[in-house]
Amino acid sequence: MVRYFIKRLGMMLIALFLIILVTFVIMHSIPGGPFTSDRNVSKEVEEALNEKYHLNDPLPKQFFDYVGNLLHGDFGPSYRFTGKTVNDFIANGFPVSAKLGGVTILFVILASIPMGILAAIKNGKWQDMLVMAVATIGVTIPSFVIASILIYIFSFRMGALPSFGLDSWKGYVLPVITLGGYSISYLARQMRSSLLEVMGQDYIRTARAKGLSEPKIIIRHALRNAMIPVITVLGPTVANLLTGSFVVEKIFAVPGLGVHFVNSVTMRDYTTIMGVTIFYATFLLAMVFIVDVFYCLIDPRIKYD
Repeated sequence: MVRYFIKRLGMMLIALFLIILVTFVIMHSIPGGPFTSDRNVSKEVEEALNEKYHLNDPLPKQFFDYVGNLLHGDFGPSYRFTGKTVNDFIANGFPVSAKLGGVTILFVILASIPMGILAAIKNGKWQDMLVMAVATIGVTIPSFVIASILIYIFSFRMGALPSFGLDSWKGYVLPVITLGGYSISYLARQMRSSLLEVMGQDYIRTARAKGLSEPKIIIRHALRNAMIPVITVLGPTVANLLTGSFVVEKIFAVPGLGVHFVNSVTMRDYTTIMGVTIFYATFLLAMVFIVDVFYCLIDPRIKYD
């Protein structure tokens, strides 16, 4: 097992290095720079800024200098916000995104798993068709459309819920529903298909032949095996929700990590784009690694030799 985890850790580091390299190349392959879009900056000032931030250095030198700073936990200064660093943006934005994401994850798990189980148990009946209809709507409609509809109904028409900010518990309702809509729909469909497959296995038929009740068969025998594909999907989903949805945070004016990323793309703030991308990629790779560990806990048949 130790050998397997060391191998996985090495693969994660290689993947992270390639992500850094590809992001760096893409950022610098786009014509212009972080200061070219500002009309108030003269050529002389622009050259001085490029010299200050070493943007005139050869690209290989810029890349390895950046990687060297990353090894010390330094994501670099922001090119567009004086006195701010990318570490400041992550330190201030990630807790907000993580808090919103944590509430959304709880909402997603409590809603999607029972929906999928209900649809599988009532396969072919009206409950199954209703759950799948709701899941299909959640998967196909984009989050910004759902956000617009919710804001129009509950904020502008009814005035029951705020349309921006997280100042009270009411402020979480619309962002959580919008942020978790796709994940609930996708995980419910995954749970349904996985449980239906497991319920057709021979050992389930044997359990029924022994006279076990249907709830005991589902809870004790079917559910653990059916959860394996769901957990595979749940790992990246958790990483995505905890780091924040860029679109949802922008719509509801949530001061999370997603807002900083959107602003950095608009302003071509290279270091912020790089820093947020690397932070998100690291978080995603870590969640995938944790999912591999959970496989052993859920299914004892899985061994890492």
